[in-house]
Amino acid sequence: MPVARSASPRDRAGAALRRPAAAAAALAAAAALLLAAPGTAAAHDPAPRSAPVPTPVTHPDADHAGSGLQRQRTAAASPAAPAPALAAGGTAGLDVSSYQGTVDWASVKAAGASFAYVKATEGTTYTSPTYSAQYTGARNAGLIRGAYHFALPNNSGGTAQADWFTGHGGGWTADGWTLPPALDIEYNPYGASCYGLSQSAMVSWIRAFSDEVRARTGRYPAIYTTTDWWTTCTGNSAAFGSTNPLWLARYASSPGTLPAGWSAQTVWQYADSGTFPGDQDAFNGSYAALQAFARGDGGTPPPSSTWPVVQQGQTGERVRTVQYLLNARGSSLTVDGSFGPATDTAVRSFQSSHGLTVDGVVGTATWQALVTTVQQGSSGPAVSAVQSQLNAHGSSLTVDGSFGPATDTAVRSFQSSHGLTVDGVVGTATWQALVA
Repeated sequence: MPVARSASPRDRAGAALRRPAAAAAALAAAAALLLAAPGTAAAHDPAPRSAPVPTPVTHPDADHAGSGLQRQRTAAASPAAPAPALAAGGTAGLDVSSYQGTVDWASVKAAGASFAYVKATEGTTYTSPTYSAQYTGARNAGLIRGAYHFALPNNSGGTAQADWFTGHGGGWTADGWTLPPALDIEYNPYGASCYGLSQSAMVSWIRAFSDEVRARTGRYPAIYTTTDWWTTCTGNSAAFGSTNPLWLARYASSPGTLPAGWSAQTVWQYADSGTFPGDQDAFNGSYAALQAFARGDGGTPPPSSTWPVVQQGQTGERVRTVQYLLNARGSSLTVDGSFGPATDTAVRSFQSSHGLTVDGVVGTATWQALVTTVQQGSSGPAVSAVQSQLNAHGSSLTVDGSFGPATDTAVRSFQSSHGLTVDGVVGTATWQALVA
């Protein structure tokens, strides 16, 4: 990945634009003419009161999904997070830009990747010189692939950048091989993190981009961001959770707290290096679910049902599931369905070790970190949790921790009756339906 670069010099041109007080009337007239001129702003982009100052695009080849996050980590001198075991529970993928140059896609496929996002454009002036070769190469190797756009909201309106993107690679077809276009909206590589936009102006910019991509391609774009940037620069807007899939960046052992509006991430970028070239990603579901997401008949948006809150003092099947899953992660709890002090201690220990808020409450973030994908051939406490939950939903399985044909049949029946992908794999969506 690119080495972090220092921020570009601040714009010093303002001093040269000062005018004597005697010319105030002329300035007012000129300002009125400028405001009346056509084409000064995109039709769907409400401008902030003080328009942000555009910056020269001087290093677009170094700007990519996660480059801002890398700079944040470098500034904080924080160590790279280890590749989490949870990521292996999803479907493996990667994202690349011109920095990776020529990619050996056959080797990437052989190493286990199923999908890739490729940087296509930035702003309204840049198209990646490697985009076509990378995008085509990924498809030829058998990967489901999609294009993403690196946003510069202070340089032009959301509509204009969406038009540039969709005109230079950011399309979509329902062929099962094309991921929805994606908007990379993150820390500004050229200056202030929020590009000089207010929170409301940023939300308007994203909405303009999203609506234009939808109008031109038929799909709302996925949104790549971090929870920190989203909270800071949009006020943690919940306006996009019902329409746009979330591509979350967090280099840690779990996705952690999600931005407002989303109950689950669709794609998680969990590391900036690893098995594959570029950044390491995990799709939140099986390969069949990934195919459905690409076709547009599943996964947009992620499952809207919420995870239940489980905490000390509660009893029942959900508590039993928490205890089984904690044992699968190394605890030694008695699985009795009673959330007492021992379970509380185990939850807090798990939260601490996974970078979560340590409060003893099993909510969305803790559930997402706790569940693990199981399928036929798996064994252990997590399988026991599945079997016990299935019995609570009407099955009659022996809770023995062995995922055999009977459990597979029960899982598929449950998935079918709950509108899930029927593949016998208990991933995040099936877990969420089981404990809802």
